[in-house]
Amino acid sequence: MNDPAPRADTPRFPVGFREFVGIIASLMAINALGIDSMLPALPAMGHALGIPDENQRQWIVAAYVFGFGATQLIYGPLADRYGRKPILVVALSLFALMSVVCAFAWDFQSIIIARILQGVAAAASRVLAVSIVRDRYDGRQMARVMSLSFIVFLGVPILAPSIGQIIMLVAPWRGIFLFLALFAALVVAWAMIRLPETLHPDDRRPIVMREIAGATRMVLGNRYSLGYTLASTLIFGSLMGFINSVQQIFADIFHAPQLFTIVFACVAGSMGVASYANSRIVERLGTRRVSHSALIGFITFSAIHTAIAFAGYESIWSFSLLQALTMACFGLAGSNFGSMAMEPVGHIAGTASSIQGFVSTLGGALIGIVIGQSFDGTTRAVTAGYLIVGLLALVAVLVTERGRLFRAHHPVPAAA
Repeated sequence: MNDPAPRADTPRFPVGFREFVGIIASLMAINALGIDSMLPALPAMGHALGIPDENQRQWIVAAYVFGFGATQLIYGPLADRYGRKPILVVALSLFALMSVVCAFAWDFQSIIIARILQGVAAAASRVLAVSIVRDRYDGRQMARVMSLSFIVFLGVPILAPSIGQIIMLVAPWRGIFLFLALFAALVVAWAMIRLPETLHPDDRRPIVMREIAGATRMVLGNRYSLGYTLASTLIFGSLMGFINSVQQIFADIFHAPQLFTIVFACVAGSMGVASYANSRIVERLGTRRVSHSALIGFITFSAIHTAIAFAGYESIWSFSLLQALTMACFGLAGSNFGSMAMEPVGHIAGTASSIQGFVSTLGGALIGIVIGQSFDGTTRAVTAGYLIVGLLALVAVLVTERGRLFRAHHPVPAAA
């Protein structure tokens, strides 16, 4: 399949399609590394920083996600006013600095504060990745570019826990944060040298509270934008619940911490395979047919997994297989939900991306904390959590589409 054509109103772009996907994937990878690379290090971090309670250690992950989600509202208006590139450079430089600060944390309070600030800096990566892609592509072409970026991005969760584990073989856990600082610095250098500004001069918007309030009303007042943002929020919450709990599941339930990185890689790999499949079929089948089918699959596998967990037949093999199948459905639904949420608000892509990211990330983090803190020595909380959020996401989609699934639709752009 040929590379997708950019939007007709975009100027000539000096970066090739594959390099463009690589830059976007690297931006997305920063967030994945910020979460997943330290999962194997949580016991060591808890011991070094005086955090004996295993559920309390989940806040090292949750604090980052809260900072990441809460500040996305800031970056959208800034990117729409000053352009994508300067905000990207400043934010990722701040991420590198905060990673160094995390490396020198000395107790629970200091690591939580440092992680929140690291998440605050990383928030720009999500907003800018979506905004830059939306500047160049729309509709099914945008969904394909996001899927290809998602494939590379998902290679990071596959490798991130192993990267963290390898670093800990030669250095203490603090070396993981120094690695994050180095990675961010490399991405900053790549963007500064190769990535041009993608925001068209005519699309720059002043930072005026009345304008921001108007853009917020467009995003939250449009049924498709709001509905698919809520659906994204719910299924992202299931992923955060898994991430918060998975290290404890393998250590405390299956007593196989040595298999954690392998199974985690397989689960993330299933998401990558699904995203690659999505990039090949979405332009032919459409975002709705693919994502709605995936959501039904997500619910089905979650229901089977929940039944097995509550019946007491859970094993490391049933958990790994059903988790991989569920996450494959997540991979098919995730990028399409995001693309559909952006369809009617592409003319305010930066602000829209920040608002949608704020809702989905912060809401997903809260859902993930509820699931993670419900850990009781079994997989029931995770499996039941997946089923509940899947059903709620289906309700959100049904309301958004007025009860019609799988049918192509072209929403009218939101009016001011």
